[in-house]
Amino acid sequence: MDWLSHISQINWLAVLLAFVSSMVIGFIWYMPAVLGRRWMQAIGKTEDDLKNIEGGAGIWVPMMVAAALTSILLAVLISALEINTFVAGGFFALVAAVIFRAGGHVIHNGFAGRPSVVTVIDSGHDIVAMTIAGAIIGAVQ
Repeated sequence: MDWLSHISQINWLAVLLAFVSSMVIGFIWYMPAVLGRRWMQAIGKTEDDLKNIEGGAGIWVPMMVAAALTSILLAVLISALEINTFVAGGFFALVAAVIFRAGGHVIHNGFAGRPSVVTVIDSGHDIVAMTIAGAIIGAVQ
């Protein structure tokens, strides 16, 4: 696990900035005025449904942990691959996002019978958020 040894070499400021960018992108992406209204229609929910979701603020914890771990793993891999530019970091993260994140949405949403618009919106978010995170890490690494 030589790649894991790179955790001591990552720039934690870059990880923090990547994490924050992911949160900001998600907040904007799923705003009702952007793609949130269409996403809610596709999953059959209203704003009130989402405001009253079981678990309240606790629903944010696993999402934030996943976003933080994504930023950390991107930083470790970018360091291990000696990627050190904005463009190279963004491109690496773009490829990873398309293969792993969007691919996962396609598989899971397809088998769950969810509308394709859900897959497109969620995949688009993940691709943009990871690409920006990778670009930040690549530039600051």
